[in-house]
Amino acid sequence: MPIAIVTGSGGLIGSESVSHFAERGWSVVGLENDMRARFFGEEATTSRMSAQLAERYPDEFVHEQVDIRDAAGVDRVFAKHGTAIELVIHTAAQPSHDWAAKDPQTDFGVNANGTLNLLEATRKRCPDAPFVFCSTNKVYGDTPNFLPLEEHELRLELPADHAWYGGIDTTMSIDSSTHSLFGVSKAAADLLVQEYGRYFGMPTVCFRGGCLTGPNHAGTQLHGFLSYLMRCTITGQPYTVFGYGGKQVRDNIHSADLVSAFEAFATSPRAAAVYNLGGGRACNCSMLEAIQMCEEIAGRKLDWSYSDENRIGDHRWWISDLSSFERDHPSWSLRYGVTEILREIHDANVEHWAAPTS
Repeated sequence: MPIAIVTGSGGLIGSESVSHFAERGWSVVGLENDMRARFFGEEATTSRMSAQLAERYPDEFVHEQVDIRDAAGVDRVFAKHGTAIELVIHTAAQPSHDWAAKDPQTDFGVNANGTLNLLEATRKRCPDAPFVFCSTNKVYGDTPNFLPLEEHELRLELPADHAWYGGIDTTMSIDSSTHSLFGVSKAAADLLVQEYGRYFGMPTVCFRGGCLTGPNHAGTQLHGFLSYLMRCTITGQPYTVFGYGGKQVRDNIHSADLVSAFEAFATSPRAAAVYNLGGGRACNCSMLEAIQMCEEIAGRKLDWSYSDENRIGDHRWWISDLSSFERDHPSWSLRYGVTEILREIHDANVEHWAAPTS
């Protein structure tokens, strides 16, 4: 049975990866130490998902309580399985702009140094295994904010004749911009992944995602746009929209669509690949549009307010150009739109979120 290592196995993309590959005959080793509870509080804990995965896949899934900042601990797991490891999926991260500014050393330690530890373990123990990294569009900093956007009733939009109207590609510079400290730590990791591909000839890929989402997302105020928005709509918790008139645009990719892209790359890998991968033109929305959809699906109004102060490094508009990945991996395509994603989030969580707390 081939072995896949999945870091952050209790999180949104990690848990989707575990399920996807376990159900396809892989043995999956998950590295997870529930740092999300430290980042965002107990409501964001991954312990419940880790327990569910262990129960659902008793023969296919092994949970290793490992902090990816611990190089020796990471190497012990890789050494145990050696060249039987045929895939490494790295989704573990500190994912919040705001949290990174509170504790830059922990943010950089997890996002950059943790990635280096995993790359070294892969190079030493299983160098032929494709290394899949969940990067982010925040490596481009706030450069997208200087695009010539037009203001529409509910959203900002690029002119239809602009070169990036169909989506931003990887020719956008990552230099001369404000990234947020989170964006910097992820950019460092992104460059490391590319360099291990180029310098050592390893099959590596950086997926620079937009908003990653799905029904397993433990949305919190600092992370998890659509999930937290739906949660607030269901529970009546107040929600704050930060800046840009609520017209900022995000593309959103369902966790299942992203993980199927991981599999497509693993089937046909190459060294030092980089792709922008999000919902693209088929799956995007503004804050105001997302609020309307949540209210429609949940059948109740969201209690929201507006702050003129946008988050540092936040994007006014982001839609990914998917054509490069689609060209290299023509068997892959998106399956989910925004409405389908929000319905799934609602239906999977409404009972749990609406339950009274003791």
